[in-house]
Amino acid sequence: MTIATTDSTSTARPRPRHASMTQFAVADNCLQIGGRALSALADEMGRTPFYAYDSAVMSAQVQRLRELLPPELHLHYAMKANPMPAVVRHLAGITDGLDVASAGELEVALAAGADPRAISFAGPGKSTADLTAAVAAGVIINLESEHEMRRLAALVSGRGERPRVAVRVNPDFELKTSGMKMAGGAKPFGVDAERVPQMLGELASLPLDFVGFHIFCGSQNLRPEAIVEAQANTFELAVRLAGCAPQPVRWLNIGGGLGVPYFPGERELDLQPIAASLPPLLAAAREELPGAEIVMELGRYLVAAAGIYVCEVLERKQSRGETFLITNGGLHHHLAASGNFGQVLRKNYPVCLGNRMASPATEIVNVVGPLCTPLDILAEKVELPVAEPGDLLVVYQSGAYGYSASPRDFLSHPHPLEILL
Repeated sequence: MTIATTDSTSTARPRPRHASMTQFAVADNCLQIGGRALSALADEMGRTPFYAYDSAVMSAQVQRLRELLPPELHLHYAMKANPMPAVVRHLAGITDGLDVASAGELEVALAAGADPRAISFAGPGKSTADLTAAVAAGVIINLESEHEMRRLAALVSGRGERPRVAVRVNPDFELKTSGMKMAGGAKPFGVDAERVPQMLGELASLPLDFVGFHIFCGSQNLRPEAIVEAQANTFELAVRLAGCAPQPVRWLNIGGGLGVPYFPGERELDLQPIAASLPPLLAAAREELPGAEIVMELGRYLVAAAGIYVCEVLERKQSRGETFLITNGGLHHHLAASGNFGQVLRKNYPVCLGNRMASPATEIVNVVGPLCTPLDILAEKVELPVAEPGDLLVVYQSGAYGYSASPRDFLSHPHPLEILL
């Protein structure tokens, strides 16, 4: 057994640390989620692995945004982050609307009781079935191309229907330092800004009800100054394009992009500069786009911190001086934590032993899953209390892009469970 203890006299450069995970309490050396001890919850679930989501953490995140951001700004939840029906139902009740990206997500949104008038449908490759479902539901359809616009118009031609549509714009700027850039340059998303005026001219003659624009630049950004700049550019572009619109802009989705800290050295996004910059932008929008509903669309920012992924330590294994904790969870359940969901250089999500939150002795370990691939890694060279088989390994920041974004059938292991508390 290799045991490492903190040496206060060491002159080595300290490793970057994760942001503090304070959203969940600790009692009797055990992590608490939803007001319940993790060990008791694991017994109730009957087996591991599982995802657990705390609705109170989601509500607190929404409330924080309500308190800081202008009240006229509408908050929408992007379901792609976590489409679990219970999560969607909860967030539909405390936000102002939902964004969906498939007919399947639309079905979940409607079943959750969301108002169709407050749902928008995005995605660059909508099938005829997707468009048909969107028209039937009466949601806003974000047009991603001229071809999609014509397909939709042909679909409703002669039926006396005028579905509400917005043009998704690929602007000529990007959200700088964004973890995932979705605008600027050549992109599969939306219509290049310079082509939008011509598209709007054609749209005017079609049986479509133009309501506005969707301008989404990128996601997972932790630099408030970059978000402030992108939002200012977004409003300016929307006003410019409104001059070519067939009717007044009634709806403007400015995207989101608010990031959450996942990796060592990252810190929580400072919302104050964003909150301070929005009132003058919204005041100008009231002058230039009178009556327009302004929407900020957020996904991971509302749910990531509210979720944990829990798996069980099956075995301690020594290999050439290193300790491996082999668990029954891994990349097939949590692709993002394994580093195989967009990371160029693999970095660790914050982890803990949920039933052993503190210990006088710690060790440096590698946490891996049961799959027959070297990619099945949950944490590399992390310091944890000394673990034993049966302990519960917890991956924080797992409420977004976890269960639904992972290859759960890979190697035919059982799927994880999910619960909203």
